[in-house]
Amino acid sequence: MARIAFALDPAGEDRLLADAIEHGHEIVARGLGSRELLARLDEARPEAVVVGAGRRTFSAELLEACDARGVRVVALAADDRERAHAGALGLHEVLDGAAAWAEIEGCLAGAALPAARQVPEGPTATTGEILAVWGPAGAPGRTTLAINLAAELAASGRRVALVDADPYGGAIAALVGLLDEAPGFAAACRLAGAGALDRSELERLGQRYTAARASFEVFTGLVGPGRWPELAHDRVIAALEAIRAHVDHVVVDTGFSLEQDEELTSDQFAPKRNAATFAALEAADRVVAVGLADPVGLARLLRGHAELVERVDPAKIDVVVNRVRSGAIGIDAYAQVRQTLQRFAGIDGARLLPHDGRAADAAILRARALRDAAPRSALATAIRDYVHERLAPPAEPRGRATRRRRAKTAPVRQHGAVPQHYA
Repeated sequence: MARIAFALDPAGEDRLLADAIEHGHEIVARGLGSRELLARLDEARPEAVVVGAGRRTFSAELLEACDARGVRVVALAADDRERAHAGALGLHEVLDGAAAWAEIEGCLAGAALPAARQVPEGPTATTGEILAVWGPAGAPGRTTLAINLAAELAASGRRVALVDADPYGGAIAALVGLLDEAPGFAAACRLAGAGALDRSELERLGQRYTAARASFEVFTGLVGPGRWPELAHDRVIAALEAIRAHVDHVVVDTGFSLEQDEELTSDQFAPKRNAATFAALEAADRVVAVGLADPVGLARLLRGHAELVERVDPAKIDVVVNRVRSGAIGIDAYAQVRQTLQRFAGIDGARLLPHDGRAADAAILRARALRDAAPRSALATAIRDYVHERLAPPAEPRGRATRRRRAKTAPVRQHGAVPQHYA
């Protein structure tokens, strides 16, 4: 049984204390607020903490200290405000304030919360591909491309997870119509750092984007840029590795900055703002580098690409140029973009996406992927073609393959020749 510390209101502790002892647990602390419990963690050495989700008993400092010591935290919320407070700090182990000890016992043992989706049966031991979508500053379309790559991969029959790992503030949740009150990926990183990110936790932290033939899991990003220290390098690596074990593709929306000046500071152990981006690029099997098709956007892409190849094997990089249009480049915009990339960076075979503002606006307005909001648009078609050609070639129908083999083996009859059986 476990060593448990209580940080609840007196009535809550009195209600649960007898049941906890009856289940064989040792109560090592009780009647404490957040600061008092934080000060006694090393002395009491609890294995689990049951706290009230309110501000008096639960804080970010307490959660961080418990994570560092591998202490499991379960919060009891008396109302929606307390539940939102716990969720904003990244804690998803939140039960109703009137929950019986049996529910708390299950949560302490690692079971999914009652409202969580159940884990489907069957073997799922896979090693999925991590696809990082990176682009320089200037909103080149990283998030839009990441969402639609995930949607097209899911539509091709793959199991897909979309991860928002932008340390400057994520936007994926808003663009696909999901709640972003609690950062799912930050919570996954926190659990991964404590060695507690199992499949049950992943099922609970991920939100489902549901569409016909294109459903996938979404791990939402930071609700504000002030929480970037939660996305530490080792935690991000561990979380991505845990996610890839259960899907075929992990699409990661990264940050834009590849700045390394922060590594030159005197404090080598201080959190680094761009650590999540570097970790995602390090873990990626393929990196999609996206830039804008205008003079400024191409210049940023070329400079960023030169920095990117210092961290990523060039063979893993696919270059995508977004919003190609003659109004910004001139006549024969596609040829000019290709010539610029080849001349200044030796980049051949870049994928060019057309400027399609109407389709992009429709997707934003409906908070859906392009294949749901504008499936026949030029932009949706171009992204779909890229996925089918480079990332997930569609399986050829069996009948068509058989007919093709027969056609190859059938004798070629010249025009006007008479078949032998009619001769």
